[in-house]
Formats: sequence, structure tokens, C-alpha cells
Amino acid sequence: MTLSGLFVPLVTPFEDDGDIAFTALERLAHSVLDGGATGLVALATTAETSTLTADERSRVLAVCVRVCEERDVPLIAGAGSNSTAESVAAVAQLGLRVTAALSVVPYYTRPSQAGIVAHFTRLAGTSPVPLIVYNIPYRTGVGLDADTLFQLARIPNIIGFKHAVGGIDDATMAMMSCVPDGFAVLAGDDLYASPLLALGATGAITASANVATAAFAALVDAWHAGETARAQKRGHSLVALTSALFAEPNPVVIKSVLAAQGIIPSSFVRLPLLPATASARDRALRTL
Repeated sequence: MTLSGLFVPLVTPFEDDGDIAFTALERLAHSVLDGGATGLVALATTAETSTLTADERSRVLAVCVRVCEERDVPLIAGAGSNSTAESVAAVAQLGLRVTAALSVVPYYTRPSQAGIVAHFTRLAGTSPVPLIVYNIPYRTGVGLDADTLFQLARIPNIIGFKHAVGGIDDATMAMMSCVPDGFAVLAGDDLYASPLLALGATGAITASANVATAAFAALVDAWHAGETARAQKRGHSLVALTSALFAEPNPVVIKSVLAAQGIIPSSFVRLPLLPATASARDRALRTL
């Protein structure tokens, strides 16, 4: 199984009082699939997962599972932390309800490269579903070098990377030069999605696609079709929007735009995030 296409990491809509708006979540899930998304990502960073209770996470996942089953599309779910034992337990709780688990490189503790490989070897060996390694060093505090990327790609039950390193660095170039057959590389930085797709990424996980699904789906399709000129034009056209949507911490501007459009009931975010400023929201709306 090779994951390809556009996967949208859904925001978690809240009511004005902070309760989860589950009906709005289901509506948003269907909306992005109608807009051209290949599948969904539940309980990722964009979902403010760290602020959700265990019961809320379970209910959010249940909504996404139901939508993906109805639509017959793949579902990726975030699960994992900087504790290997807790990551094993979190992934096990997913059961067989998802297509793959998205598990972040252990953060804060900053393990060695060998420790990261050992962590994912243990996790992959116990997981009931395939794993996608989430490589995002500006959040975790540790990057993966080229040799580590190669080792991880060879571990059974690891089927891909969500690659979000804040640019196209040496390790990225080395990785893309020899990606194993059937292995997925999903662009995880919205701003660098087009360059990574140009290098051969199989798809993208882009938070901005919550508000511009069709545009990002067309970007992925154009690169996969080998339509270089069209793909470049689409990629360039999305730079200003991505910059506007990430002008403040993700997903506050995205939620503010969705609320202004009436797609979700409120721009509410949970502390320590604060709602987007009016200027950031208005800039994003104008750009969109």
C-alpha cells in the first residue's frame, strides 16, 4: 500500500463555550472530501489534539472513522508521544479502524538517532496498523539525518514519512534520491509542498487545505500528472495564502477563516492558543 494524494488534517471545531462541535466536524470532513481530498487525517497537530481529553479524542476519531467508511477513503490518525511505552499503547488503541497511524518523532527528550530508530522499531513491531513517521524537527527539537531516514524506511510496517523540515535540506535531497518502491513521502509543510512534490513526494498533508481543498488537490494532481508548468503555477499561487494562514500559530487563522465563512460555528481555540487577530483573519480572507 502506497499512500498518495491529498490528506487533510482536520481542525477540531468548537462552539463558543469551548465544547466540540461534532456536527460541524462531520460536515467539514465531508466538505474537504467533496473538494478533492484523497483522505483525512484525524487528531493531528491542527486538531489541537494535545488539548483534547481522552474521551474527546475518542469521539473525534469515531466521527472521522464513520465519514471515511461512508466515503470509502483512507484515514490517517495521529497517535504517539515522546514516551515509547505510551506511544505503543496509543497506537494499539486505534485497533484496525484506520489506514495508518501518524506518529511523531519523540519530542523534548531529544533522543539520539539510534534511539529514534529503536523507538520506531518497537512501535512498528507492535502496531496493528502501518505507521507513518512524522518528521517535524522545529516542533520536536531533533532532526533526522539521511542515514536515519534510510533505516526507518527499511523497518517493516513503516510505510511512509510526513516530512515537514521547514525547507528542502540535504537530508531531504538524499532521501528523495532513493525512496524505496512503495514507500510514501507526504509533504507536511504547506509552504514547501510544491517543491517536495516536484522531487517525487507521493502526496501531501496540508493544514491549509481545510480552507482551500480544491486548490491543493489540483496541485498534487498536476505534479503527479507530470504537468510541470501547471503545477508550478498552482504552487506559486498558493504561497501567499499559506503565508497568511500561518501568520499566527496553527490553526488559529485557519479556524478564524472557516468561522467567518460559516463552515464552523466559532473561531474558538483552547489555551495556550489564542484566537487569531482580526488583521490576520482579514488578510487571509482577502488572499483566499
